[in-house]
Amino acid sequence: MKLPPSRRRMFPSVRVKVRNLDPCQQYYIAMDVMPVDSKRYRYVYHSSQWMVAGNTDHSCISPRLYVHPDSPCAGETWMRQVVSFDRVKLTNNEMDDKGHIILQSMHKYKPRVHIFRHDPRMDLSQIQSLPAEGVHTFSFPETEFTTVTAYQNQQITKLKIDRNPFAKGFRDPGRNRGVLDGLLESYPWRCPLNLDLKPFSIQLQGTVLQLSLLSHFSSLRLLSL
Repeated sequence: MKLPPSRRRMFPSVRVKVRNLDPCQQYYIAMDVMPVDSKRYRYVYHSSQWMVAGNTDHSCISPRLYVHPDSPCAGETWMRQVVSFDRVKLTNNEMDDKGHIILQSMHKYKPRVHIFRHDPRMDLSQIQSLPAEGVHTFSFPETEFTTVTAYQNQQITKLKIDRNPFAKGFRDPGRNRGVLDGLLESYPWRCPLNLDLKPFSIQLQGTVLQLSLLSHFSSLRLLSL
């Protein structure tokens, strides 16, 4: 995942489906991005792989919470729609004061999705951290990514430009899209385009709450490249 000093929309974006919420209850859905480990990485060109380059300290950066703009919303509405976090913006500027998610370059991260009930005493504009209780958290191994300041693979650069709706200015209108489609199909890790992928379940007051990662993210599994 490429990080600029200013900010960049996260692409591929996290898109999920929720099941078994209380249709009449109001819920918040939020996302944050957490380190996978305490390692710093470097890309080794001759072997085309990421290697551990040392340890790091993430304590200097407090995780920021992105609350979905539709929150709070009735469970019925959340379950009827795809919950998309396509407005999330990332930066490596530790002095950012715009509320964007701050990450460090050359580290591994994973997004987490949180669901919690609406408290009438809660002011949406004041939500900067998760409540102390009643939060149900989901993460998916398919969404882990490595942050970079420049892509290490030109094929990945072309592929992401072609697929990213916010990269229109970088596209060559005369380029044969079939070539890139063939490139995408050639990767052995490409998952089938199924609507629901790897559902995770937890207990919520006697019912099972399910959150499913949509295939958009995993089918473009470019994040470690």
